[in-house]
Amino acid sequence: MLETNNLKMIQEITNLVNEVKSNLASEINKSIIYVYWNIGRIIVSNENEFNNRLEYGSEILKGLSAELTKYLGKGYSVTNLKYMRMFFKAYPNYNELNEKLSWSHYCELMIIKDDAKRNFYEKECINSNWSVRQRQLDTSLFERLLLSDGKNNKKKVLELAKKGQTVNKPSDIIKQPYVFEFLGIKEPKPLLEKDLEYKLIRHIEDFLLELGKGFMFVGSQQRITLNNIDYYVDMVFYNKFLKSYVLIDLKMNKLKAENLGQMNMYLNYYEKVVNSEDDGKPIGIILCAEKDKVALEYALGGLSNNIFASTYTYYIPNKEQLIREVEKVLKETN
Repeated sequence: MLETNNLKMIQEITNLVNEVKSNLASEINKSIIYVYWNIGRIIVSNENEFNNRLEYGSEILKGLSAELTKYLGKGYSVTNLKYMRMFFKAYPNYNELNEKLSWSHYCELMIIKDDAKRNFYEKECINSNWSVRQRQLDTSLFERLLLSDGKNNKKKVLELAKKGQTVNKPSDIIKQPYVFEFLGIKEPKPLLEKDLEYKLIRHIEDFLLELGKGFMFVGSQQRITLNNIDYYVDMVFYNKFLKSYVLIDLKMNKLKAENLGQMNMYLNYYEKVVNSEDDGKPIGIILCAEKDKVALEYALGGLSNNIFASTYTYYIPNKEQLIREVEKVLKETN
């Protein structure tokens, strides 16, 4: 009985201390954001007051840093002062700052010049509880989501900026390209499909992170038997937001029309045999080394199933190149 009472008290005290720690950390973060934003405001307002005659270059900030360090201690290096100035310039309205984001988050976000892109990553940091160095920032998630749907890009820009990534329909989970840098494969290196599958399973947590929100791993090489012939789906997942099975086929070469026909067969089987009453239509994603957009459009014409084809890469794509591709698509859909 005494042991039970002790365990109960330990749990209550632990919960209390953790709650206070969490509240304290939140208050400290709010104070840091308030102070740093206002330091940035003071620096920028002095620039404006002297009509830029007083140049806040390296020497000015160096002197300011030395004096502040003498009076206030550490934390006021030239680099930090530059970040505070940049912070105010990026977020001139203090009321628009979100207390759920830390100073470290804002240090990553403030360097993003495009407002829509910055708003998107802010929403994702909050909605998905991203750590400061979440890989999606490095792998250009914003551009890849835009490139996944070339028909409604301008609308999608606004949606992503306003809400972050939402998963309401099958196309919302698609990226172009998928990035498998976590596998550590140096291109060009020939791989068999089974080897790529094996590596993805070995790094399943990273792969789930790349797939996006709501994915759960069901299994690999899932058997389908039709007329005594066995077929195997490379990887099967379930998305809790769409309430749908997601079937993934891996192709090491360029996408072929027969790949789409085979995926269509898999989806029909899952809808009729595997799905329960509460499940939505299954979704098929073919990950390939290359794809022909025109051929893909004709091959998918008339199919009622949710079939998508995306390319994949083993390295983090060039951000400038992705931005140029997005701008090109936006012009085409204008």
